[in-house]
Amino acid sequence: MERRPPLADVRVIDAATFIAAPFSAAIMSEFGAEVIKVEQPGKGDPLRNFGTHTARGDTYCWLSEARNKKSVTLDLRKPEGAELFRQLVTQADVLCENFRPGTLERWGLGLESLHALNPRLVVLRISGYGQTGPYRDRPGFARIAHAFGGLAHLTGMPGGPPLTPGSTSLADYISGLYGLVGVMMALRERERSGLGQAIDLALYEPVLRLLDELAPAYASAGVTRGRLGLGTSNACPHGHFQTADGRWVAIACTSDKMWARLAALMQRSDLAEPETYGTAVRRIADNSFIDGLVGAWVGQHSRDEVIQACIKGEVPCAAVNTIEDIFADPHYRARENLVSMHDEAAGEVVVPAAFPRLSDTPGRVASPGPVLGSANEEVLGGILGLDQEALSALRAKGVI
Repeated sequence: MERRPPLADVRVIDAATFIAAPFSAAIMSEFGAEVIKVEQPGKGDPLRNFGTHTARGDTYCWLSEARNKKSVTLDLRKPEGAELFRQLVTQADVLCENFRPGTLERWGLGLESLHALNPRLVVLRISGYGQTGPYRDRPGFARIAHAFGGLAHLTGMPGGPPLTPGSTSLADYISGLYGLVGVMMALRERERSGLGQAIDLALYEPVLRLLDELAPAYASAGVTRGRLGLGTSNACPHGHFQTADGRWVAIACTSDKMWARLAALMQRSDLAEPETYGTAVRRIADNSFIDGLVGAWVGQHSRDEVIQACIKGEVPCAAVNTIEDIFADPHYRARENLVSMHDEAAGEVVVPAAFPRLSDTPGRVASPGPVLGSANEEVLGGILGLDQEALSALRAKGVI
């Protein structure tokens, strides 16, 4: 029996911009949901101009992150646009939005009015600081969430400035995942109650949730962790080390057993004895010495030599990959982690595949981010029943 995609009967309206809430919608689209992307006429989502531009005029970021979606243009500030939006809501299961709190309400599209039209609607609301609290009206982006949520303070070298934790959009993607979890739980609860609900998520909240023991350690012992550079405070050795050929590897000894294996590789098994550095407490207390020892050993060998030695010795180790390394890596190829799509104007577009991998109903990436308004006739005509004359009149008024 052929099984349908898990979300094949779910219709999503993505009225959000940039990455966070749209990322939630994109993942739903990968697993079968119909996602209708509602954009401002003439301009569209600002993500269309975020990153490296393609021959089509928008960016690779847009082609990747707006995958599988149908683009509809609606000016929600105009009465006709708001009314069409309401009609779409009556036929949707999920709405994703990330306007500043109060914006939809000012347009007559607040939560109460939308649930009056469709009590089964699940509404994902992602904003900088959430729908409540003294900061609710402040604008927020991922960089702001990294700072406010406590992550930027931890990123960088000891004594140096706080740095960007990898991607400047990390908090957007994390929030998109948390938003998706909220939507899935709300849809599951709807199966019992028949009613939708709202998910209120602030961009900084998933960042806070990922800070392991910081909150309880501070609350109980007043510990304020600072920037630790290449290592960590919870294990040693556990960091990045430069090889003889100028490249980098990550080594993670999260247990005494792992350290004993690495010490044997370095021909220093004496340092894995209980009376020397055989316990994590002793290694962490003298982490500069241990990291220096490992760094000196790594620095005598090429990256590939270090990795092969660690594989043989069963020590967790990996290359610190560039995107060029990722494209060349056989493991990425074997797991088909990158997929290729074709666009008539942009040509071949390679993007990350749909994750996670479901054994019987896997996700798929069927199409790159759409051309602005390319689904107006399909959605407004096919779903809402507007004829060509009505569509032309809406275009003339700038509603679509």
